[in-house]
Parts: sequence; structure tokens; C-alpha cells
Amino acid sequence: MEIKINLNKINMKMQHQSTINFVLFAIISLSIVSCKSKKTISIEKENKSTEISIPFSTKEYFSDKETFRVKANGNSIDLATAKKIAMQNAKTELAGLVQSTIKKVTDQYTEQRTVNNQQDFNNKFEEMAREVTNQQLIDVKVIGEKLFKEQNNTYTFWIAIEANKQDVLNGIQKGVSSQKKLEQDYDKKKFEEIFNSEMEKLDKEK
Repeated sequence: MEIKINLNKINMKMQHQSTINFVLFAIISLSIVSCKSKKTISIEKENKSTEISIPFSTKEYFSDKETFRVKANGNSIDLATAKKIAMQNAKTELAGLVQSTIKKVTDQYTEQRTVNNQQDFNNKFEEMAREVTNQQLIDVKVIGEKLFKEQNNTYTFWIAIEANKQDVLNGIQKGVSSQKKLEQDYDKKKFEEIFNSEMEKLDKEK
């Protein structure tokens, strides 16, 4: 039996199969590249972040050994209300800072000095310190203001305020002078020495 082989047909089939294989290879390659591309974009989106800068974050707006300083903000649909909230928040924070400093100084003072009825002295001193602080809040100095209009059409108002250390000490001296029980156990030089030490700690924290 004679077997005839049609080379043309075989070549055509091989070429056709090669074309199919090439097309399949191209499709698979494109799919892989596409998946990698999408994955890369997805990762980039996940890793992308926005830096938010907080106003008044430079050293001149931090407390130092001579001055108490704080910053705060308020948000409202009304600009005047946003300002009012910001000032109230700042004064509250400043009052807390001043009073906590005075308390630290008073505690150290009574530990280092012989004080009659130490607990009574501390209580009276803290009460007087609150009065001094409230007076300082009336005369706070505004050292910075910034206004932002938010995307939801509200206003965010930032404010930075300060109170002078010496004004606080003068207020304490005046308060002590008006109370005999405090005055007899009060050593002005020693108290100011400890006070200055605490202010230096605030200076180093910035």
C-alpha cells in the first residue's frame, strides 16, 4: 500500500496551531501583566497617606522657662462660635497647665520646708492658686490665630495664647500676702527657686 503525505496540508496545520499557541500565549501574558499592574496600583493607593500639619507646632508656640503657652481649636458652622470655642478650650488648657505646675511646686515646697499643718497649707495654697489662674486668664495674650473653612462648610478656628511666668508669681505673692496662715509658712525665695526649676522642665519638653 502506498502512503501519500501531503506536506502542504501538514505545514498549514502546523502554522495554524502555531498561530493559536501564539495568540494564547499573548492573552495569558497580557492577563498576567494586567493583574500585576492592578495589584501595583492597589498597593500604591493603600500606602498613599496625607500629612496633616497642626497649626502652631513650632518651638515659639511651646512653653518655655519664662512663659506658659498652649494652643487649641474650635469648630462650628458659625465663625464667631468657632472662635469662642477655641478661646474657651485654650483657656481651659492653660488653666490646667498653670495649676498643675503650681501644685507640683507646692508639693515639693512642703516636702523641703517645715510647714505647720502641711495638708491645710496645700489646700489653701491650691485654692489661692485657682484664683490667681483665673485672674491670669482674663489677661491672656493671643500669639496666633488661624481660620480654616472645612469641606462640610464649617469653620475650624485655631488659637495660641500665653501667660507670663512672672505675672503668675506676682499673683501668688499677692495672694499669699492677703492670708496670714499662708504668709507665715511662705518662703518667697525658696518657692520661686522650685517654680523656676519646674518651668525649666517645661522648656525642655518642647
